[in-house]
Amino acid sequence: MHNAASSAAADRHYDLIIIGAGSGNSLPGPEFEDRSIAIIEKGPFGGTCLNAGCIPSKMYVHTADTALQTLRSGRLGIHAEVKSVDWPALVDRIFGNRIDPIAASGEEYRRGPRTPNIDVYDQPAVFVGERTLSTGQGSHRTTISADQIVIAAGSRPYIPAAICSSGVRYHTNEDIMRLPQLPRSMVIIGGGYIAMEFAHVFDALGTTVTIIARSTLLRNLDQDLHDRFNELAAERFTVRFGRTVVGADATDTGITVRLDDGSSASGEVLLVATGRVPNGDLLDLPSGGIEMTDSGRIKVDQYGRSISAAGVWALGDVSSPYMLKHVANAEMRAVRHNLLNPENLKSMPHDHVPAATFTHPQIATVGMTEAQAREQGHNVTIKVQEYGDVAYGWALEDTTGICKLIADRDSGKLLGAHYMGPQASTLIQQMITALAFDLDLRHFAAKQYWIHPALPEVSENALLGLE
Repeated sequence: MHNAASSAAADRHYDLIIIGAGSGNSLPGPEFEDRSIAIIEKGPFGGTCLNAGCIPSKMYVHTADTALQTLRSGRLGIHAEVKSVDWPALVDRIFGNRIDPIAASGEEYRRGPRTPNIDVYDQPAVFVGERTLSTGQGSHRTTISADQIVIAAGSRPYIPAAICSSGVRYHTNEDIMRLPQLPRSMVIIGGGYIAMEFAHVFDALGTTVTIIARSTLLRNLDQDLHDRFNELAAERFTVRFGRTVVGADATDTGITVRLDDGSSASGEVLLVATGRVPNGDLLDLPSGGIEMTDSGRIKVDQYGRSISAAGVWALGDVSSPYMLKHVANAEMRAVRHNLLNPENLKSMPHDHVPAATFTHPQIATVGMTEAQAREQGHNVTIKVQEYGDVAYGWALEDTTGICKLIADRDSGKLLGAHYMGPQASTLIQQMITALAFDLDLRHFAAKQYWIHPALPEVSENALLGLE
């Protein structure tokens, strides 16, 4: 039952309030038609993934892949060049023709006659009491409450204090893809997956890229992939390893970033890609009795329930240890089940979570690194398979791609899989299956066909190479 005092103070009471229209927008299906629902979304529908993350960035990545493949086609005996990049047309194709219309149609659908039980609120909201929120501005503020609230408010880019205080113009993933023109040069602060994907995109399309990394690039990778990727990146970009930004200044031609060793880096455009911050701190969660962790995530139990506020649930970046869209979607499905089946709760699905970085070379990982497997005491067996040692690798003239498998020698079970090279995010799917279904690798390679001479032979040879 909802709190009577809270609902009495509200202008309207609902069965369910959803904060955030990314993965949260997928939650109310036909099973919720008999419930009154409010969706609160201050930005475009679809969340970060649709509007400023996974989907548009990969459309840029594919364009960059095509450009880079063209530039490097000489090794295949093709003499080709990229004569020009029509950046405004690229932006319009991705956002004007696809992303923006999809976001608009998502909101239109929720406001339309096909979901009459759903109200949409498009202003920021904050908690003002138990399961009670205030949304809107000035005299147009409205207070709403609900029996159940699902917080799916996502995350936002983290901006270092040195950049915030400098006053310089900077960009993040939220607007870098909508630049009016392709910059001649760019400084990227950060060494994670967002930084590496955009470094690839802009470099391949003709921008001179300088990266400022406080340690190394993609430092959480398995060591073999980490070392090889950092070597390749240093050959392609100007990388300032182990440097911290202490300030930034606007110049006649762009920006200059000052570093802790007294040096500097300059570019026409500055991209800040230094991680993301959960958005819970924007919601005045304490007023709703909702506790957060030291890292800013909402504290939830194994089922996605707030540990401190009855009737409150959370999913996605705002609470999850995995800031990944496929995890947010899986958590949404678990929370949906739990709302509909309170006597038969499902745990949040956090086993064998894979991730991919769509830089160049493409990278995909699942499970433990070699170091983690050894730390946990496994009797480890390892195989590092070069792409260039299989037939399709010959066709690609690939010299850098690797697949690294880590298994338990005693049980024959896979512990981790790490790919770096063409189609890494696709090739790893069979290894995700091996983990999810707890398969014995001693039979996995031999009991199925591997199409010759397709690229999955990289995986087959890696499996056969495990001792």
